[in-house]
Amino acid sequence: MKTTDVTTRLAGLGGAKWEIHLKARAMAEAGADLVEMTIGEPDVPVPQALLDTAARAMQSGRTGYSDGRGEMNLRRALAAQYSSKIGRAFEPDNFLCFPGTQTALFAVMTGVAQHGDEVLVGDPMYATYEGVIRATGANMVPVPLRPEHGFRMQAEDIAARITPRTRAVLLTSPHNPTGSILTPEDIAAIGKLAVEHDFWIISDEVYAELVFDGAEFTSPLAQADIADRVIAVSSVSKSHAAPGFRSGWCVASKGFCDALLPFSETMLFGNQPFIADMTEQAVREGSSVAAGMVSRFSARAERLADRLHAETGLTVHRPEAGMFAMIDVSATGMDGDAYAMDLLENGGVAVMPGSSFGESLKTWVRVALTIEDAGFDKALDRIVAHAAQKAQEVA
Repeated sequence: MKTTDVTTRLAGLGGAKWEIHLKARAMAEAGADLVEMTIGEPDVPVPQALLDTAARAMQSGRTGYSDGRGEMNLRRALAAQYSSKIGRAFEPDNFLCFPGTQTALFAVMTGVAQHGDEVLVGDPMYATYEGVIRATGANMVPVPLRPEHGFRMQAEDIAARITPRTRAVLLTSPHNPTGSILTPEDIAAIGKLAVEHDFWIISDEVYAELVFDGAEFTSPLAQADIADRVIAVSSVSKSHAAPGFRSGWCVASKGFCDALLPFSETMLFGNQPFIADMTEQAVREGSSVAAGMVSRFSARAERLADRLHAETGLTVHRPEAGMFAMIDVSATGMDGDAYAMDLLENGGVAVMPGSSFGESLKTWVRVALTIEDAGFDKALDRIVAHAAQKAQEVA
């Protein structure tokens, strides 16, 4: 039996990137003493008030079909929130609701790119981006995010890769995996290119509520001269510690949302009403858990950097936001894949090799900051001891 071209385009994506994580899980199930720092999820449960709202909504009968755009009360709440934060007026018809940022991004990408087109995306990148782009038939064009620029996408690097087939640039700010944040100047320079060459700006903003002290997030939606070509996606997965509820959205011009609506309705016809009610409450009241996550994640990032810089030859890129930190392991003489495997097998710590997120991170690894403090400090001790062992072997 034959399958379609999309299965061929996506063949080989996904599984290989998680080899270390899957091996660590298998070792742990077999009784190995490991600290797992591969996957990042909120380190707190869903707030009880949101669970109660979802439960009451189900019990009251909010289990029927939804508005294809998403429930009106949720879209009104989103419009109020974005109007307040961005500083210009948004209406309910500027939003489409989806089950999570991932689905929103897939729908948006399908609405702007197709076979033969090109989409620019920063390298390193979130692990699913390549699949989302290739699923449309478009080609992914990596744009290097350089450590010397704080892993922030630079307009000159974009300009060098623009062709007549360029249809969009996919921005992630705050960035996964590096935790970098684009400045207003970065965005303005990218926006100028988008206007000159007539392409879309897609902005993944799922980490916007997890910004560390001293840093500031700016959305491309805030720049009026490019607003009509900006499409942002987000959700309550990170901000409200509710990834399993799969509740997200896209925000764009009414014209784009109107054009994308038939595709959205073909996929799923709106989000679940009881989840929409919970999400409306989350959006209107703000997060009761984001500030705590920011405090813990930033403190762990500082401990990681301070210890590794003082006690090893490893270098930490200090994130400005998010749930992860990057470690440059080139001083060990190993690339990130070899280091991650050696650390797992001989150091008892599971981390993600940087190559899982793009070609530019071959000598880096990513660690999750979501591990509770005792486990996180145990991992630090093991990483330091492993580095000392490797230094002795070289000597």
